[in-house]
Amino acid sequence: MTQAASQDLTARAGARPLDALRCDIGGPPELTDVVAAHLRLLGARTFRSDDGGDSGRAVLGGGGFGPLEAEVLWAGPVGASRDAVAAHAGAVHVDGAPAAPAAPVGSGDPVGPGAVLGAVHDEATAQAVTGVMAVHGRRDGSPRGLGVDYTATAAGVLAVQGLLAGLVAEARGGSAGRVTTSAVRAGLLAVSQYAAAAGADEGEAAPLAPGGPPFTSADGVVFELETLDPGAWAAFWRALDAPADALRAGWRPFQFRYATACAPFPEALHTTVRGAAWSRVQAAAAASGAEVCALRTLAERAAEHDHAPPWTLTPYGPGGLVRPRQVPTADRPLAGITVLEAGRRIQAPLAAHLLRLLGADVVRIETPGGDPLRGMPPACGGVSARWLALNRGKDAVEADIKSPSGRRRLRGLVADADVFLHNWAPGKAAQLALDADDLARVNPGLVYAYTSGWAGRIDGAPMGTDFMVQARAAVGEAVRPADEPPAPSLMTLLDVLGGLLGAEAVLAGLLLRERAGGRGVRVDSSLLGAADLLVGPALARGARRPAGFRRPLRTADGWVAPGDGCAGAVAAYDLGGLASADAVGLLASHGLGAVVVASEPGAPAGALGRDGHGAPVVPDPWSFG
Repeated sequence: MTQAASQDLTARAGARPLDALRCDIGGPPELTDVVAAHLRLLGARTFRSDDGGDSGRAVLGGGGFGPLEAEVLWAGPVGASRDAVAAHAGAVHVDGAPAAPAAPVGSGDPVGPGAVLGAVHDEATAQAVTGVMAVHGRRDGSPRGLGVDYTATAAGVLAVQGLLAGLVAEARGGSAGRVTTSAVRAGLLAVSQYAAAAGADEGEAAPLAPGGPPFTSADGVVFELETLDPGAWAAFWRALDAPADALRAGWRPFQFRYATACAPFPEALHTTVRGAAWSRVQAAAAASGAEVCALRTLAERAAEHDHAPPWTLTPYGPGGLVRPRQVPTADRPLAGITVLEAGRRIQAPLAAHLLRLLGADVVRIETPGGDPLRGMPPACGGVSARWLALNRGKDAVEADIKSPSGRRRLRGLVADADVFLHNWAPGKAAQLALDADDLARVNPGLVYAYTSGWAGRIDGAPMGTDFMVQARAAVGEAVRPADEPPAPSLMTLLDVLGGLLGAEAVLAGLLLRERAGGRGVRVDSSLLGAADLLVGPALARGARRPAGFRRPLRTADGWVAPGDGCAGAVAAYDLGGLASADAVGLLASHGLGAVVVASEPGAPAGALGRDGHGAPVVPDPWSFG
């Protein structure tokens, strides 16, 4: 990127909370490029040194702030979750029964956690040991590597979050320390919902078996289908003359594909669309209320790419003194911050979950009767394991925001909050008079955060859900190597990365508020911003990854994944008759790095504990010290 283009992108990101700060960065570009780029967007001057190390380091200081250091590793010690530690201290199930002991999940694996994590040295091996390959490969029936550098990208965002949180703490009179994160921690966070479900008290509500979208029309258009309404689903398929039993059998696996990362619906549905032209498919969607989106290629995305930043920060309000209700500490840099979260599904709840792990008090705004996703199977201690993965430790207040009394109650909560975070449908906040300008009248120092699908950047965009954004933004092509047909991953890649960006944007907004005399800040992030962050390197290359890229190799009892740098050499070995651990040992004796591919998300890392409901919980994404 030219200097002029970089300056333009920085200007479009909005106000810059890191003005007058300097950051010195060293280490592998895979681990530090996102760190450097985001710190520049936030206003810091970055200077790169080639220290030849295998870990990334960023030292940020100036502008009245003491130096803060972030370290980004491929693996390293994963530590424990503060939620899992709480289970040791007498936590109870929701029914009042004693909690299950917080024993590690997967601790009986033949390859111990130290050996597994010690072998992680790049993106491929990080995806393999954390279960990213296992989850992404569910639709295909065998583990598959993502063609994008997902865990390293997420780790870079986590590192920036840690630095911003430390600066917020220091600005509020607290202490800031060194933060460490890793690609392994990022990968475990990404599969946390799947890991929670795998270790729940009961089985899945839909089968874990190969199958799922995208679909292909008679004239060769590959497309994604989306609807949250079973009536629209049925009407779409009836319009295409699909067999009645197939459309009935297909709804449940389609509905749960966000949770299971697969959708084994009847083959008759694929056969149906292969017999219909794209124009007929579009007409069926328009008539039924379902939505379809043709998969875009990387070339098409490059042609329309507006190079927008992943978030924007817009100050508003007169400002005023913001007094901390609690002095933050190095390991709880957001102590004393109150976050109101009105989020559904993954993106906004995950952003608030990360803010809670950093010490904020999070209060969920739920509909009367509570969030229905609390009951989504499978459950632990009577609560959805997946819901717990994103919402444990939060308080909840029920309010019907469609009613005047419910909106009054929400405004009353906003008056004493620091952050209001939501991911409502476009236009809903303005319709309910709950947009940033409306709430600024109640609290002029509020950080108002909107995590959307498209950020208003795509004209005529379809529903802003994970898989539709993957399709429209060419993620479906970027994640698959050249010898596989493009297909969005059924792992919720963008919901997770979008949640990470949402939390990063809130932290930037909080810091900007502190440095701008208490002025409120509106922060906007999106799934499209997450998609662009993922596919950016592919757009720069102008090509997909080569055939067979990050494809694990079969062994007698499972799979092994070679590192990216030695995959070609490993392919020359016949590993089919060896146990996976023996195959890894053989390759190591020849100087080739490989790891055993986790068959379940998170388990072979030996890093999962259990929370107070008995649900599996991944380690915190950062360590402070």
